[in-house]
Amino acid sequence: MGLVTIPVAVKLICAVTFSQQADPDSVLSDLVKKYGAIDVQSELFSFTQTEYYKKEMGDNLRKLYLSFKNLIMPERIVHIKLETNLLEKKYTIAGNRSVNLDPGYLEKAKLILVTTKNFSHRIYLGSGIFGDVQLRIKGGKFQIHEWTYPDYREEKVIRFFRRIRDRYCREADEWAKSN
Repeated sequence: MGLVTIPVAVKLICAVTFSQQADPDSVLSDLVKKYGAIDVQSELFSFTQTEYYKKEMGDNLRKLYLSFKNLIMPERIVHIKLETNLLEKKYTIAGNRSVNLDPGYLEKAKLILVTTKNFSHRIYLGSGIFGDVQLRIKGGKFQIHEWTYPDYREEKVIRFFRRIRDRYCREADEWAKSN
């Protein structure tokens, strides 16, 4: 029988997709109010890897990725997803989202996103939220899965998350020593 252990705190991340009507500064300000300072942020880029959001959010979508300075315990991610869903509602225009928020977390071995949609490769976490391992780390390198989202497969995105992981590994080691 294995012993129950408390996991190491993880790095909260979020992918943010904006319609043309959304104000990125306002959305990021709301995220900072809820989750603390952003420590790493990608550039805002044209999100063309999928048309999944086109019907609801329109054309010419923009996207960025970010991580937060404060580490969180992994079980908090369910509550965070519920909060970000409410934040998306705040930015609804004529019944359609102008912002899509995809929170998740990075730990030493994987990058997890959370969603309200079930699928064969997702596990139920509670309160209607499912976890999805988008990327795993093997031999120090990110590995994709057949279900990994198209943008998370791109080298520039993997480089961005590698940078966050390097930072997180140092922070996690410090966290483990102090807890």
